[in-house]
Amino acid sequence: MDTIRAYLMLTGTAVCWSGHAVINRLAVGEISPMLLVSLRWLGVVILISVIANKYIRQDWLSLKKHLPYLFVMGALGYTTFNAFFYVSGHYTHALNIGILQGSIPMFVLLGSFIFHRTKIKPLQIAGVLLTILGVCTVSFGGYGINKGALTFAIGDILMIFACLLYAGYTVGLQNRPPSSSLGLFSVLAIAALVTSIPLAAGEYILGQTIWPTREGWFVVGFVVLFPSLLAQIFFINGVKTIGPGRAGIFVNLVPVFAAIFAVTILNEPFEMFHAAALVLVLGGIGLSERAKL
Repeated sequence: MDTIRAYLMLTGTAVCWSGHAVINRLAVGEISPMLLVSLRWLGVVILISVIANKYIRQDWLSLKKHLPYLFVMGALGYTTFNAFFYVSGHYTHALNIGILQGSIPMFVLLGSFIFHRTKIKPLQIAGVLLTILGVCTVSFGGYGINKGALTFAIGDILMIFACLLYAGYTVGLQNRPPSSSLGLFSVLAIAALVTSIPLAAGEYILGQTIWPTREGWFVVGFVVLFPSLLAQIFFINGVKTIGPGRAGIFVNLVPVFAAIFAVTILNEPFEMFHAAALVLVLGGIGLSERAKL
């Protein structure tokens, strides 16, 4: 029953993240990226201060021993990931963002091998190579076809950096201190809020701040409730139940859902190189999973 619940939560996580790719594109011109990062985590901290006080108090003795580690996890896995993610939305399509997020499980696999000496089978290596080929296809597939292809490639590269950061965060969850998911998430969210403030301040000093429009506030509300609060709690619970390697596989539902959302909601064109990239990324995951059987 716990495993089934974990599967459902991780599928819900993928749906939230897929919608996040679409919202990322809708945010362009409605709110600036760093302000969105700060308001996102401010909203989350306000919510968890209401619903998670009990968990923070009961877990505090365990959590406070690991505050430096958790601070870094929140800064990299949440703040910096979000910064790259939202800036990438100014330079590439939601479809690209969703497909590129499918590379996270392969980065998790490599990270688990590097930091935890998790064994990698030959079939998993083949899966990694296929996924990397898929990432390259979506990043450079439009070059020479679209006049703005080079600009889009910059956005894709930013998104790849974001994926690397979140993969590192996922691997790092394996060393989480004993605590409830809400207690752990509360500390990570506070760390994300604190570390996002300098980014928003820098954006303001440079004169790049865009204050939220009505649509911008809708974006803030969406990212606070779904990819920030629900998805992160679901993901932490899923990793706790079935481990980071298996949990990371569910990220591969993101390209599928994101492709559907991007085409149906944003009317983005689905090109042949998108189809090829999707097949390569999902094929790489399939090989990796087959190696575990």
